[in-house]
Amino acid sequence: MSLRRLQSEFARAVPRLIDHAFALGFEVTLGDAYRDPRCHYGSQSSKHRRRLAIDLNLFRDGIYQSKTQDHAELGRYWESIGGIWGGRFNDGNHYEWPAGRRK
Repeated sequence: MSLRRLQSEFARAVPRLIDHAFALGFEVTLGDAYRDPRCHYGSQSSKHRRRLAIDLNLFRDGIYQSKTQDHAELGRYWESIGGIWGGRFNDGNHYEWPAGRRK
């Protein structure tokens, strides 16, 4: 599958993720969705650089939820719709789309 097609699938899935976060009672703000390759931070193989990952900031009652565990229920939902949750590698607010995805 082409990168453009994967990016399009990811773009369609992210609103479902955000809507589910709100349904769970979270307020959401967006973190990194794209990292310019000219930036000198992060991995060269980052899914953010390929536009296949987003970081979400969760808040409950105005308090930032900073722990990986705070994202666990949302992460399980993301996995149930085909995504990869960063909580499996200690990056709880990271949600990515698999590059080798096939329908």
